[in-house]
Amino acid sequence: MARDSDRRRSDWQSAALDRIAPDPRRRPDPATEGLARGLGWFSLGLGVAEIACGGAIARWLGMPRLAPVLRGYGLREIVTGAGILGTEDPTPWIWGRVGGDAVDIATVLPGLEQGNPNRGNALIALMALGSVTALDAVCARNLSQAPLRPSRRVRRDYGSRSGFPESPEAMRSRAADSASPLDFVGPQAMRPWTEADRPQAARR
Repeated sequence: MARDSDRRRSDWQSAALDRIAPDPRRRPDPATEGLARGLGWFSLGLGVAEIACGGAIARWLGMPRLAPVLRGYGLREIVTGAGILGTEDPTPWIWGRVGGDAVDIATVLPGLEQGNPNRGNALIALMALGSVTALDAVCARNLSQAPLRPSRRVRRDYGSRSGFPESPEAMRSRAADSASPLDFVGPQAMRPWTEADRPQAARR
């Protein structure tokens, strides 16, 4: 029983990694591709804002000690945005955004404490983070579930196949060299011609 449980857990982990791992064969719909690119540009903009205005954002949240942390998050956002826009399959980078959103929410949650004078601002920030997290999760799920296009090797291997066992020239020569069986019954016109069957006039 323990082995079966471990095997099922291993299969589940393998399937999860396959869905998150990059695969250039993924073929998402145009809406998902557009959403992924939009999230990439959003990551770049948010990262620049957090690096440039990390102190102001921390004070606005009523948590001034978070300024260095927010600047670090800004660097993370820039790297993630560049990864989304610069790769053929942004699936792992979008899932990375989902994980980053969870970290951001955990960071801002203490701002809801009663002693925070800017508790309302922290609540607004959490609502915005929740909305962005939902977009990231939908985009990541759609990318992971996108169908896979055939690889180039498969297309190249099957592109030149005609369905015949040999080339038409080889099959035509074999048909010309074959002799009809002795018990073949049919009209004279359908039997193969030989030199003896040619009319006398044609021989001359």
